[in-house]
Amino acid sequence: MAEPIVFVSHFAVKAAKLEGLKRLARDTALRLEAEKPETLLYLEYLDDDGTSMTFVHLFADARAMDRHFEGASERSSAALEFMDPSGWEIYGMPSEAALSAIRVAARSAGVPLTLRPEYLAGFARLRS
Repeated sequence: MAEPIVFVSHFAVKAAKLEGLKRLARDTALRLEAEKPETLLYLEYLDDDGTSMTFVHLFADARAMDRHFEGASERSSAALEFMDPSGWEIYGMPSEAALSAIRVAARSAGVPLTLRPEYLAGFARLRS
């Protein structure tokens, strides 16, 4: 049985870059919705003072996560103009390739990576 994966990424917004980040965030969300149909959930959140942003992704399985990350280096390059990584969390078990790439990126950025690989139980309601 395929097990879901949640990927959460946290970023510090660069000074005087908030408005550009907001534009990029909206454009990225629209693009991902159109181009990544297996990404079940993609949400962006900004804190009260506009200095921290969090992205939440939900994938049905590791293959869907792999497909989401195709082209991610291009998206990341654009995003790094506006923000710096501050940490990543993975709930569920991604593919070895994805996990390796994220570990390398976290080490390179000097940010923590939290991994909770064992899915126990739960559900996601995408429609009420």
